[in-house]
Amino acid sequence: MDSDDGWVPTAPWSLPRNATVADHITQRMACWGVRRYFGFPGDAINGMTSAVQRTNELAQFIQVRHEETAGFAASAHVKYGGGPLGCVLVTSGPGAIHVLNGLYDAKLDHQPVVALVGHTALTAEGGGYYQEVDLLALYKDVAAAFLAKLDHPAQVRHLVDRACRTALARRTVTALILPLDVQDKPAVPDPPHAHGYYQTSSVPGSGPTIPPETDVRRAAEVLRGGERVAMLVGQGALGAETEVREVARRLGAGVATALLGFTVVDHREPWVTGAIGLLGTRPSWQLMQECDRLLIVGSNLPYSEFYPPPGRARAVQIDRDGTLLGLRYPTEVNLTGDAAPTLRALLHELGPGPGPTRWRETLSRKVASWRQSQRELAEQPADPINPQMIFTHLNERLPDDVLLAVDCGTTTAWYARHVQVRPGMLASMSGTLLSMGGAMPYGIAAKFAHPDRPLVALIGDGAMQMNGVNELITVAKYWRGWTDPRFVVLVLNNRDLAFVSWEQRSSEGTPMFPDSQQLPDIAYHRWAEVLGLRGELVDSPDQVPGAWERALSADCPTVINALVDPAEMMLPPHFTPEQVRNTAMAVLRGDTDWAGIVRRGLPATLSTYRPRRG
Repeated sequence: MDSDDGWVPTAPWSLPRNATVADHITQRMACWGVRRYFGFPGDAINGMTSAVQRTNELAQFIQVRHEETAGFAASAHVKYGGGPLGCVLVTSGPGAIHVLNGLYDAKLDHQPVVALVGHTALTAEGGGYYQEVDLLALYKDVAAAFLAKLDHPAQVRHLVDRACRTALARRTVTALILPLDVQDKPAVPDPPHAHGYYQTSSVPGSGPTIPPETDVRRAAEVLRGGERVAMLVGQGALGAETEVREVARRLGAGVATALLGFTVVDHREPWVTGAIGLLGTRPSWQLMQECDRLLIVGSNLPYSEFYPPPGRARAVQIDRDGTLLGLRYPTEVNLTGDAAPTLRALLHELGPGPGPTRWRETLSRKVASWRQSQRELAEQPADPINPQMIFTHLNERLPDDVLLAVDCGTTTAWYARHVQVRPGMLASMSGTLLSMGGAMPYGIAAKFAHPDRPLVALIGDGAMQMNGVNELITVAKYWRGWTDPRFVVLVLNNRDLAFVSWEQRSSEGTPMFPDSQQLPDIAYHRWAEVLGLRGELVDSPDQVPGAWERALSADCPTVINALVDPAEMMLPPHFTPEQVRNTAMAVLRGDTDWAGIVRRGLPATLSTYRPRRG
């Protein structure tokens, strides 16, 4: 998505008389569209938080419970369209260390985020002062594109401009280290026109890019000859929904989606095969195995085994970052450019459509068959509740403008299989870092970006215990300021780090290790009530529809504590003989839930892989 479309930065407010360096930083960040800082206070950023306070709410400090959340929220703020840049403001030492995980989420998912990090006063540097950490060394990887320490007031203008410009241009994390004593020095908003000083611009780079016409023509020639065309779309295709749909129609293509690209297409369409990869659908696996042409748009999915076998398909790739082209599959034509204008240029070269209809008819039958099997699977009895059934009921009740925040784990699998995202919805997750604990920060950021829209956060009990219970306090702190108070948190409570348990069984052939994977049973709904929010305990399948209806119509945030079966199997779209053997060995070696695996394994396998007519 082109975050700077239609954005003309201007000085948002005049610097006050006796302005400090921190005032200048805050004003200059606002020129780049940053009005919201996610963080937690500390003495090393007192100058900065005081400056934010002096803006009289023209800039906003969002206080989370832990700096890791601030990093996730800054990344998600961009993903949900909250602004062109995300920003964290954290203190020195432990604060700077804590935020790193969230910043890596932004770096790996190519989100522009600027980290403003407090530091030891210049006068005390090198003396072993409290919380003194070598931040330039610590941040040199996560902020490799641009990292600098502000040592003089005259540096503010060009360091802020370069940090923001680089973050936007390279879609990555940049960082400025801010010594405590420098923050309170008098501002120098207009450096002298002299040797050793810079006068810089806060205007972003030019608009969307389009590859050369000859390259687009070659791509069209490759794709036009296909009889079984597949498209793989990722987050780089966000903002090009209309173009993706029309190119797919012209080529007669089926479309698979990376998880971060879910909202690019309408998942109710018969030619949309859904998610790809380990948690993907069987039709997406079949699409890639059987296609003779492949068009990759804005995706860098790293699971190479889920692409077509090498030599099976001629391939074209579109990405705004040329370093990612041809990285996952031996592509024949690589187009460096933004998705929407490049696809429009490709449409011009492709000429009239539609493409092969027989291929689409075949795909439609496979998609219909898969969806039927998944409905059957979700309806199968479990102990006490089949988690997949919870997601099918949610899918039937999702508001058209819902915001979805998804955590990593079994929730990701059921979301990918059962939630049919459609136009108007926004959904995201920690897509490449795959960090647990991302959904609650993502939900908080999404609600600040769109306070007038309902949100549903899908979280496993492991992630909820990791940071969700803490960040529920943040929800309780801020929800009354949101126009739409609906913030629904689904906790899949199976008392097990189930995704890890299944990975251990299928890849290692060893039983679930209770000391490692079992979790304490927590009354999450009661915690919500303690905080003044709504809570619901769901421990029976017949309670599921009503729980969703009440939560989605409530006048305050709701936590649904759903007791689900830990033995529910996450079957991949292609189950290898080795995975079967390993899982069987885990059972034979005394897995503590061997009865559940047997009870759920056979019907789930039959429902998933049994051939049927669409």
